[in-house]
Amino acid sequence: MTLLQPTADSRRTALAPDPTTLDPRSLRAWTERMAVTPLGDGGYEVTTETDHTYRVDLPARSCSCPDHRLRGERCKHLRRVAIEITARRVAPPGHERARCDVCGAVTFVREAADPPHLCADCRVTPGDIAVDRETGDSLVVARVVGERADEYVIEATGRTVAEHDTNGGYPDDDLVVEVTYLGDATRREDPRIYAFPYSRLRRTDAELVD
Repeated sequence: MTLLQPTADSRRTALAPDPTTLDPRSLRAWTERMAVTPLGDGGYEVTTETDHTYRVDLPARSCSCPDHRLRGERCKHLRRVAIEITARRVAPPGHERARCDVCGAVTFVREAADPPHLCADCRVTPGDIAVDRETGDSLVVARVVGERADEYVIEATGRTVAEHDTNGGYPDDDLVVEVTYLGDATRREDPRIYAFPYSRLRRTDAELVD
């Protein structure tokens, strides 16, 4: 799990679409070099290229700058925060940026969310149905754990998931996914839990329906 510090990618940077299509405030929001730093609780600090710093409260749609306070305008600072969120440079309120623990892509996770952190392309959640690449068996995801395959010890054997005979071709640092076999999940109230390296599972769009 690698959370990204709020200062990451906060260098003063110009971000510009076609300037001829923008109103003056939007144009400045896109083209001026600003640094946006999340403060938590929907707050952001915006430092302009003239070294002025303002506080944006995104849920309240407010900014401490004179353009907003005195004129009531949706200022360039509010617009810049929205632009940086859309560009995935800063996280939206209630979230923080992190690297996916499977593919390393930048993603957003809820503040204080427990690891592992997975992007939308890699995410598996309890109830999802996956397929064992080795046997073709259908499995029901119970949970994804924070331990890696070379850390997670299978109680019945005393060996790690990585040391299991049939897992030799998968990365030792794979995340571990706890699963049950689909037949057991539908027939038994307390099905047995098995541990698999993430890469051994092929994701599907199906999920278990009670």
